[in-house]
Amino acid sequence: MKPATAFQSHPINPVDFRHEPLFMNQGIDSWCSFILSTHKQKSQLHPPEKRGVYITLDGTHGADFDKLLIHLQQTCEQEGIAFLSDSTSHYVKPEAELRAEMAPYLTDNRAFGYKASDVRPIQYFQPDAKAALQNSALQFDAMCGIHVLHGPGASLLEGRTSDLRFYADYSRENQQRRHAEHMGSFGLGISSDKVETYKNCLFLEWPVWETYRRDWLDHHVQHSVNQAYYMDLNRPEAPVWLSAAKLASVLHQAARQPFRVKPFFAPGIWGGQYLKELCGLPEEWPNCAWSFEPIAPENTLLLRVQNVTFEVPFTLLMEAAPQEIMGMRNFELFGDYFPIRFDYLDTMQGGELSLQVHPLQEYAEAQFNEHMTQQESYYIMRNAPGAKVYLGLKEGVTGGRLLEAVENAHLREEPLELTDYVNEYYSQTGDLYLIPPGTVHCSGRDNLVLEISSTTWWFTFKIYDYLRLDADGKPRPMNPEHARHNINDAMNTPAVEGGLIARPTVVSRQGGSTEELLGQREDLLFQVSRLNLQDTWKADTQGEFVMYNLVEGDRVRLVPASDEGAAVEWGYAESYIVPACIGEYRLENLSGSPCALIAARVNSEWKLPLLPPSRRAASGEFS
Repeated sequence: MKPATAFQSHPINPVDFRHEPLFMNQGIDSWCSFILSTHKQKSQLHPPEKRGVYITLDGTHGADFDKLLIHLQQTCEQEGIAFLSDSTSHYVKPEAELRAEMAPYLTDNRAFGYKASDVRPIQYFQPDAKAALQNSALQFDAMCGIHVLHGPGASLLEGRTSDLRFYADYSRENQQRRHAEHMGSFGLGISSDKVETYKNCLFLEWPVWETYRRDWLDHHVQHSVNQAYYMDLNRPEAPVWLSAAKLASVLHQAARQPFRVKPFFAPGIWGGQYLKELCGLPEEWPNCAWSFEPIAPENTLLLRVQNVTFEVPFTLLMEAAPQEIMGMRNFELFGDYFPIRFDYLDTMQGGELSLQVHPLQEYAEAQFNEHMTQQESYYIMRNAPGAKVYLGLKEGVTGGRLLEAVENAHLREEPLELTDYVNEYYSQTGDLYLIPPGTVHCSGRDNLVLEISSTTWWFTFKIYDYLRLDADGKPRPMNPEHARHNINDAMNTPAVEGGLIARPTVVSRQGGSTEELLGQREDLLFQVSRLNLQDTWKADTQGEFVMYNLVEGDRVRLVPASDEGAAVEWGYAESYIVPACIGEYRLENLSGSPCALIAARVNSEWKLPLLPPSRRAASGEFS
């Protein structure tokens, strides 16, 4: 099985700031030198009692603050400067107390909680934390040294007004790697169950602390006189930092050009071998089940600025420039939440996905405080002979009857004959299957599926998983009760064959190239089309973003009409996002033979706002 092209697993998005004075900084030695120069400057300008330098090193749970601080301490010792560091983790409420307080969000379900949109970060900490840190700061200031408070919430707890402020960021991808090494969610102890840990993050930690990051950046962009810096600490041995104000400028510029996120790969019990080879993943991986490209909250971007590459969450880009990326109509519908996702499901030489169903919108809101449910489609990029897709109940079968049969299969430990209850279809490369919420479905083995969906992904209610165990040796969590409330019995054979299996319709032509509409329904917020590209195609965003994936061919180029220098190229199975503000552009086939691109955009008929909850920092939260 040979890959079609050299897949870029670490795509870099250049952002041009060549004509500005240098503002990008990198390296631990440089960071230490910057802090020492601040200390020296303060020593020269202030009387002895005011020469101490107080630093808040705020940031994301899991970031390696110690690597920075050990080096800074050694540097201070060499210079004869007093040094003290303290961690916010010392002031977090006891785990049992925190779990009890957050029980409504954590729940007693292994996989599902209730999204904590109304929890404030200060609730994680002991009531006397700030007073204790103020006393510590006053005592140490008398030594005229360097004092660092580090960890999530450092800016909330600072003992006095900081001389320097940093926010050290760390990606969800890297956090999940550390979860696999038993790092739990912030304040909740070590992890012994990866499913429960992800749940704790998804429903509590990330809603609270990623909102806090946004508020921190907003505050310090508005108060640019503060010495406040954003730091990429995904590679702790090579940190990169820039001022909060400059970060905002970089993000605004990056949002005005086509961009690609850094894919996020993960193995799984049913995973296949195609993506592992195509994307050059580690040999020790047993398989690759998923590649997110993008699922906006999960992915990051690599930006290249002034010859320095650094990594930022996609959500930061969205928060900085939502209207430029989304366009006004989509901004009014979804706010700064990017509503469509691309991801891969690889079962080539792998196994079947679990039979599953996704929640109805009202259920997702009521049960999980989730503003957007999981609407899906499967585009078959590759398959082996005999590969299948399972979609919708068989005519005459109800969800209740299916769940009863599954329960009996589990009790008897006998495999379920799936095709007695669910429609089975042989898949072909180029097929598109639409999957509204409430539709029972799964991919069989030997498919490479490009999933084009609304931007959620955890809200899958597993109905049947062939009696197999997960990679950790534990049974995969089944969700029959959630499924019972969401299976739509009307999504059966006639409904599937009358509206869920795409029948391509040509909607426009340019020379020998054609655009086909593949999928659009009133109950799906996305629209899917396919561009069969011979040579060149001229297009216009018309004020709304579009996402492309090269599903056939070797290479393609996209050239914005207003700035040809912002042209981008990509290869087979790679994706690009074209922001709404781009306007006119052209696509050029570089493959030497016809190629095809999937295009996804918000359905022009979609009218329902699905806005994330908004919570801004309380007055005085940041000094």
